[in-house]
Amino acid sequence: MAFASERERLAVPATQAAPQLLGAVLTHDVDGERVSVRITEVEAYMGDADPGSHAFRGQTARNATMFGPAGHLYVYFTYGMHYCANIVCGTEGDATGLLLRAGEIVEGTEIAAVRRGNPRNPLDLARGPARLAQALGISRPLDGADVFAHPLHLALPAEPVRPELLSTGPRVGVSGPGGSDEYPWRYWLTGDPTVSKYRPAQPRKQPASAGAAALRP
Repeated sequence: MAFASERERLAVPATQAAPQLLGAVLTHDVDGERVSVRITEVEAYMGDADPGSHAFRGQTARNATMFGPAGHLYVYFTYGMHYCANIVCGTEGDATGLLLRAGEIVEGTEIAAVRRGNPRNPLDLARGPARLAQALGISRPLDGADVFAHPLHLALPAEPVRPELLSTGPRVGVSGPGGSDEYPWRYWLTGDPTVSKYRPAQPRKQPASAGAAALRP
């Protein structure tokens, strides 16, 4: 079981929890095969106050975990092929969380490499949210899992990352207002080689026959 203070450190809005999570180590033990990642990059999502959040329009079956207590995984499927993992923050009902964007494999490198198809560059093992989830063996069945209980274990650093070692900027690939400079809610360890490259969202192409109505959200 987690000490109350560990969970309480995440029981704040995601923008406040981000410095607590950078440098933390998340471990997933699958039948004795352990992989651990040191988290180097996260993105904050702020519920109904955030047009980039899955929870912006309220609770659904897909995003229900986001509305639960802090310290649980919210896992979702994207682009029909990838899983991404978030750690829920805040208090129950807030629906704020941190997407695990990138990290460094610090245990179980060979296992992670096999899961990832043996990439040439070891920095790519967990650089990007889908790669990180795949390296850790995280998929939808772990949605709602407690990160402080087996088969997961989250070890937070003793202190939040110091401001001089922390960088912030717009989130990667978020379309619309939530991806603008007004939402500098991506946080990363300055200069860490495992941090992903920034890519703005690309507007989706609409069929020529769709008309102007198709452009409305």
